[in-house]
Amino acid sequence: MTLNFLSVFVVTYLMWIGFTTSLTSAELLMGLVVALLVAAVMARYSKMKIGIDFPIRAIKFIFGYLPVFIVAMVKANLDVAKRVLNPNLPINPAIVKVPVKLKGEISKLTLANSITLTPGTLSLDIDEEGIFVHWIDKQAVDTEDIKKAIVGSFEEKIGGIFE
Repeated sequence: MTLNFLSVFVVTYLMWIGFTTSLTSAELLMGLVVALLVAAVMARYSKMKIGIDFPIRAIKFIFGYLPVFIVAMVKANLDVAKRVLNPNLPINPAIVKVPVKLKGEISKLTLANSITLTPGTLSLDIDEEGIFVHWIDKQAVDTEDIKKAIVGSFEEKIGGIFE
């Protein structure tokens, strides 16, 4: 059993438990089977390795990052709803490049997914310097203002967890 297999299995099983929010024996057994199957298929493609600091990172993610993300998501949902309900449909769509200081693949992937899950933005591509994002209402021209509007404090929080 490789460390990649074990890492994918543990993360998948914990996600199963978190998403089902059930500790019944049937759910735990089904999650075990699914996590084993996912780990068997995905371990060879994964670079994930759980270290001794995994519990600390998980706590930082749950209590440090998720609240920030949820607040940003609620604000973005309200903003998009306001735009959709407005008869004038006040949008100014654009594709912008958001500069990113994160270096790790998991860090960049988490940031790109967070941007996509926030209504009004959609991550299109990632390169060494940043993330290309489709933005429903381009409100800024300056690169730092664009980054502040789209990324907010996501990058800082993610960097503290994954890098």
